Order: sequence, then structure tokens, then C-alpha cells
Amino acid sequence: MEELSIVHGPQEPALWSKTLGQLIEEQARRHGDRTALVSPWQEKRLSFRELAESSKALACAMVRAGLRLGDCLAVLAGNRYEYIQVFLAGARIGCPVLPLNNAYTPAEVYRAVQRSSTRFLFISSQIGPRSLSAHLENLLSPLSQCNLAELKGLVCFDRAGPFTEPHVHSYGSFMASGDTADDTEDFLQAAERIVRLSDNLSYQFTSGTSGEPKLSMLTHRGLINNARLVGDAIRLTRDDIVCCPPPLFHTFGLVLGFLNAFSHGSAIVFPSDHFHAESVIDAVFQEKATALLGVPTMFVAELEACAAKKLDITTTLLSRLEERFGVKGMLIAYGMTETSPVTFMTSLDDARDKAMTSLGRVLPHTSAKVIRPDGTIARRGESGELCTSGYGLQKGYFENEAKTKEAMRRDADGRLWMHTGDQCYIDNEDYCHISGRIKDVIIRGGENMFPLEIEERLLLHPAIAEASVVGVADPKYGEVVGCFLKLTRGHHKPQDQDLRDWVRVELSWHKAPQHVFWIREEGVCADFPKTASGKHQKHIMKEIANTFLSKKDLGKGRFIIPINDRDICGPMLCRVDRLCS
Repeated sequence: MEELSIVHGPQEPALWSKTLGQLIEEQARRHGDRTALVSPWQEKRLSFRELAESSKALACAMVRAGLRLGDCLAVLAGNRYEYIQVFLAGARIGCPVLPLNNAYTPAEVYRAVQRSSTRFLFISSQIGPRSLSAHLENLLSPLSQCNLAELKGLVCFDRAGPFTEPHVHSYGSFMASGDTADDTEDFLQAAERIVRLSDNLSYQFTSGTSGEPKLSMLTHRGLINNARLVGDAIRLTRDDIVCCPPPLFHTFGLVLGFLNAFSHGSAIVFPSDHFHAESVIDAVFQEKATALLGVPTMFVAELEACAAKKLDITTTLLSRLEERFGVKGMLIAYGMTETSPVTFMTSLDDARDKAMTSLGRVLPHTSAKVIRPDGTIARRGESGELCTSGYGLQKGYFENEAKTKEAMRRDADGRLWMHTGDQCYIDNEDYCHISGRIKDVIIRGGENMFPLEIEERLLLHPAIAEASVVGVADPKYGEVVGCFLKLTRGHHKPQDQDLRDWVRVELSWHKAPQHVFWIREEGVCADFPKTASGKHQKHIMKEIANTFLSKKDLGKGRFIIPINDRDICGPMLCRVDRLCS
């Protein structure tokens, strides 16, 4: 009988049964004045005890402001120590924290706050050189206030005030407000006692093939245990110092960065509020980092920064990683937001061919299977849709039962499985391999974008009669946005930059098409390639785009292409889907 493509992770070590609030106090007792967090750009260092005390003070302020179990807290900011304080304070009283993408436009922030029923929004005045004043003004407009009835407060990290609006606070004054009543700590203790492992710890917007992102609900049990098990796999200890450039609005930065380090008593360093390669290199050397997190584009930029600084990376950073981990500092992990996030990971003990060509084996307390279109389990080596199960599964999508049932289904034995939409196969040694993408998502430097949202914006332009958006190979970002367009009869073809500006009015800057292809132009195609039912064949358009660009000498060289939005790296490089020369 042929072996089927279903695998089960080890049952050891046992899962933790503690909330993040309980873990905060435990780590404060265990590690005390040892450094937990460093933010060099803010000149701030916090010990485990100071993190516990500051998160407790902020949680008191939240209780005093009327926040209760289940109320959503949103954060729009770069990587800063206050971000972590908000996350920990929310965890103490059972308020899930929703990290908002730093690239969101004012309109996208408004929709996110509205869809998530956010009660309090914590916001910076800027992220790097980018001002967020327009975001704040949009939220404070009379129309917004009428439509955001559940939003009760705005807290500004880096503006001291005074504010004319009664529900807008500076971060310092808001935190201090928790000390205004003797009974606040009693209320805090009562709030902390009712938080359960199954309660939501974080909300995360996740992409899909529809125009509207879904809001994934992730629990204390799932996030804490996943962070801890991934840290075990990379052998983190209390002596490690993790440098974390990836943004905190992503599970990479928040879970595989902060929670991973925090659960192991390691220190974490946030070099800057937004990615800045020179700041990363400075932080690595100044803090003597033993682990560096990133996606391929970050590592490339950091290597270039080392060269510009004339630093001998061969004898410093890379040798330290090699000495610490026994390899060249690279591991591979695979997961998705909805699974908290990692399900497969390579090991430091893997043979080189497995370490470089697979996603690794399934993590403890997790199961995975590959299924055929009819739902039956595939044979070993046979490609199909990957489904995963275990402690890390999300509770579901916030106020979206239909999408939850579509993605999470029970088998005949009653076991709940997450259908990833990724095409994979499992070999005879239990290693998982990506063989394609089922879901049509564009990944630009680790950022997920769904084509329909961009297509809908393009179709509002009077000169565009039909549009199709695809991911186009790029040597720096892996993929960038490309669009195939058909001109409306009687209109003149707009300039490429005009189209980009049109998209950026409503969507984030990186969603604007870098490459524009007009149907019937020389070298493109006479019409959209379509199936018999009329659906656009995007895989053909991607081939056309890449061929067209290679002829213009834009696509030469070796491309590092992330597999999909599931690629997550610790002190590792995102796994390589293909190398094109």
C-alpha cells in the first residue's frame, strides 16, 4: 500500500498553557533586570522587569478608559518600544491588538478601523520620513466620527499635545491616567483573571484572492506556543540578541521576532522605525547581535551597506552566525498568518539538499496533509493542496463566517483543517516542497497584494476598458505589480506614471503597477489570454511579461523569488522558489 501524504509532528515538548499576561510576569521574575528590548533610534533600553511594569501601568490606563475583554486595539506605527508595551498591555486584559500596515493610505486605515470595530487606536505622527498627519485628520473629520462610533480614543505616541479633541491623548498622559484612582489596580486584577488561552491575542489582516482582506483572529495559545517552538528550532537562549528589522505589523516581526525572543529570555533590537539597512548593520555590531531576521531584499540591502561601510562581513557578521548556529545563518520556515504562523521548518541538522530545497518538516503538535481536488489524500510525491491542523489554527475570520467555513473545514473524523491554497507535495522523508501557488497573490519583498483590489482601481480610470494584474519577476523585490490593460475606444493612452498616480490616490504606493502592458502593443498580445469560460489566464500573462522584460534587458541576472506570502524567516533567508539566469 502506497504511503499517503499526511504527517504529524512530535508531541514533545508539551504545549504551554499560559496566557501572555502570565508569561510577562513569569519572565519578569525569571530574568529581572536583564535587557529585554533595545530601540537604538529612540535611545531606549527596557529590562524584562521594566517591560512588565510599563505594560501593567498601561493596562491600568486601558481599564480606566473603559476597555474590556474583547475590545480591539489598533496600532499604526513603526518599530518602537511603545508598540510592544501596547501589545503586552492589551494581552493582560484580553484586548486583541490589531497591527496596521505602515503603507496604508488614510482611506485604508479608516476601513480597517471600521471593519475591526477598533475601540482605541495608537498612532505615530510619522514613520520614517512619511507623515501620518493626513491619517489622523481623516479619522478626526466629522464624517469619520459619525461612521466610527465604536472608536472611543486616539493615542499619539510622539505628540505631546495639548489636543483640542477630548478623546485624543498623548501616550504619556494616557499611561499616567491609570494612576488617578486607588481602585484601578483592583479592576486590573479582575480583568486579568478572566483572560483565557482561547481568547484572541492579536488580529491580523491577511490577503486573499478577493478584493477585501480578511481579519484573522489569533489566540494566546496559538501565538505563544508557535513563537516558543520556532525559537526552540533555532536554539535561542537567554544569551541571544535578536536584531529585528521586519515590521511589527506583520506576524514575522511581532511573533517570530518579539514573541520568539521574549519567550526564550532573549533580547530583541529594533534598529529603526522603518527598514534602513545602515541602521541594521550598526545595531548588529553595536549590540553584538547573534541572530538577524529579514526577507531577501533586506539581506541584499544590508550586504550593500556593509560594502559601503567597508566592513569585513566575512569575518564578523557571517562568522558569528556560523559559530552560533553551526550553519551560514540560514534556515527556512513556512506558514501563514492563519496558523500563527509557522507549520513547517528546516532544522540545523538537515542534510544540505533538504535544507536548501524543502520547507522542512512539520513542527510539534501540528499535522499536515496534501489533498487532491476531490478531497482525498494524495500519495507521497504527488502535488495537491496543502492543509494544516493543530493548536495554531486561528479562531476564524472576524465577523466573516462564510470565509471561515470556506478556509477551515472538518474531515470525516471531525478534525479541523486549514486549507492553505498552496500547492505542495510531501516526500518519503516527511519533507514538504512547494510546487506552485493556487491562490493568486502578488508578493513584493514579503508584502502581500491581491490583484482584484488593484484591478478595481484601474478600471475606474476612464481610459481603461479592461484590466488584469499579475506579479512580475523582479531582481530586487522578488515580484512587483504588472498590469495588462485594454484601452477604452476613443481615449488616448495615459502615461505609465499617470496610472501609478491614479492607483496611489486610493491604495498604498507599492500597489501601483511598476510595469504596464497594453493589449495589442507590439510584443504583448492581441487580446487577453482566456479560458473557455472567459477567465483571464494569468499564468500566461506572467510569462508574456517576463519574456517581454527579458528582451529589454530588464530581467537578466539571478532572481531570488519568495514562494508566496507564507515565507517567513528567522535568522534565515526566505526559501528560494526558483533561480532564473
